[in-house]
Amino acid sequence: MTFDPKLNQAWWVLRIGLGLGPIIAGADKFTNLLTNWEMYLNPLAPKILHVQPTTFMHIVGVIEIVAGILVLSRLTRWAAYIVMLWLIGIALNLVTQGTFFDLAVRDCEIALGAFALAKLTEVREAVMATLETRKSESAVERRAIA
Repeated sequence: MTFDPKLNQAWWVLRIGLGLGPIIAGADKFTNLLTNWEMYLNPLAPKILHVQPTTFMHIVGVIEIVAGILVLSRLTRWAAYIVMLWLIGIALNLVTQGTFFDLAVRDCEIALGAFALAKLTEVREAVMATLETRKSESAVERRAIA
């Protein structure tokens, strides 16, 4: 039993993209080189939390960077679910603001990619665990024969 090489390629593409994307977007929350991120923020969020919009976006940036690092770590499956939920939250923020519906749809589509990464990771981890079990069993059998 092996993980299909084509699925492995798709897994790597999703993993790298969904890992680097949040890291880049998170880091940009501190520089605003890509865009002015505060324009996407529902004004109610910082008011409810009693923080400045810039501070709120910096916190968001840190969370995104951590999520991206986790996707690239051994916690890919769980991190992919976190990224999926985070993107749905961003989409809901945009919808409740009544603007940027196109970006809300895009974030929902990317969330589907994160879900696919989580599911592919589950299958990949199951295959790897099966291979490890077989290797262990073979080693025990060889020792028993010797």
